[in-house]
Amino acid sequence: MVMCSETWMRTTQQFSVTLPNEMADAVKSKVAAGEYATESEVIRDGLRVLMARDRAVESWLRGEVADTYDALKADSSQGVSPSQVRARLAAAHGKASAVAKA
Repeated sequence: MVMCSETWMRTTQQFSVTLPNEMADAVKSKVAAGEYATESEVIRDGLRVLMARDRAVESWLRGEVADTYDALKADSSQGVSPSQVRARLAAAHGKASAVAKA
């Protein structure tokens, strides 16, 4: 709790969450293994990871993707056709398969 203008304010909120059995079991298992002290800690940590991933995706979209889009919009000759993309992917897949077999 935080004291604000002579009044205590909660810095947390209580929620009721329904999880599929598999997820509920995973949460309980983390606590039982001693990785976390409470189920709430497991959920909080999961949300922190989700929020970090969202920030990383947003940063990537605003940085690399937006810049690439702007460059392509300014000079469409930099773009590649869907058939060129498929050909490049097929070539990369062929190389990766050859390496995996070696």
